[in-house]
Amino acid sequence: MSEQQFCYRYPHPALAADCLIFGFDGVDMKVLLIQRANEPYKNHWAFPGGFMNIDETIEDCAKRELEEETGLRNVAVEQLYTFSDVNRDSRERIISVAHYALVRLSQVKGGDDASSAKWFALNQIPSLAFDHDEMLKMAKNRLKERLRFEPMGIELMPEAFSMNELQNLYEAIAEQKFDSKKFSDNMLNLGILSEVDSCQTKLSQNESRKYRFNAEKYDELKQKRIRIEFLIFCG
Repeated sequence: MSEQQFCYRYPHPALAADCLIFGFDGVDMKVLLIQRANEPYKNHWAFPGGFMNIDETIEDCAKRELEEETGLRNVAVEQLYTFSDVNRDSRERIISVAHYALVRLSQVKGGDDASSAKWFALNQIPSLAFDHDEMLKMAKNRLKERLRFEPMGIELMPEAFSMNELQNLYEAIAEQKFDSKKFSDNMLNLGILSEVDSCQTKLSQNESRKYRFNAEKYDELKQKRIRIEFLIFCG
């Protein structure tokens, strides 16, 4: 059977996926950027991403780019927004579907395309290529909104962490300071934290207590999506 050729009245724009990868180092919330090697925006920093292949979905494209750029596999990515400004890319008409993912810093090893990858704290972001500043602003607002309706941190924190580290994470996302005692009391009241046995961790008097997430209760609270009002009163 001869191959059929199809002609379309309207031109087809290119479709790409960009990936905003967030991590946390115990003090600062960070995002992974890639330094571009080619024009446009040569040597500028941008989010990892690339063009969708004809035989994959946009989510498959995002996951493939994550693996190529960072070595990450089987990461839960979530669509953020579709960026379709007519002049967003000087090369051609390109529409980008931005995705974001929350990962532990130790998971990112760097792939073949990530030789110029670097983590940046959210308060130290350089000027970004294309409309990636807008992407970042929207992603930060999405994380803030999630923080009001569901617990966060299980994807970002190490297996054992201090309450101070968890507070640092929530403050970085919310962009506001919390009272330490109120924060600790309210987090413990949520029932999603289990204290790590001090005999196992061999804590000295000067060391902070360590906690881990109770995955079952964490998922239960996340599914309920009740408004976590205590954040309003932690200041």
